[in-house]
Amino acid sequence: MRAFWPDYTMMIFAMGLVTFIPRWLPLLFLSRRDLPQWLVDWLDFIPVAILSALLAPLLVTSGPLPHLDFQRIELVAALPTFGVACWTRSLGVTVLAGMFSFWLLGLFWPI
Repeated sequence: MRAFWPDYTMMIFAMGLVTFIPRWLPLLFLSRRDLPQWLVDWLDFIPVAILSALLAPLLVTSGPLPHLDFQRIELVAALPTFGVACWTRSLGVTVLAGMFSFWLLGLFWPI
């Protein structure tokens, strides 16, 4: 069992390096330069695009072979949550609204 520790240590180190380098290289090359405003504006959309790409399949697909399903409780609960997020711009209030709407819909949603 002890012979495996160097392998695990090397694997963890390599995974950390592979995670660190893609984050470090852009900072190294772009931190000393002034980026054009259009590029800065475009880069501002990346977090929203990533969040949308992560959430959309969870909200509108179901089943072992994913298919579109627009009658999911998650999607219906996300609609008022999105409205609260736009209205309040508060993460805490948005999370509470999402939890409350999911709980409330769960009381009446047919399973």
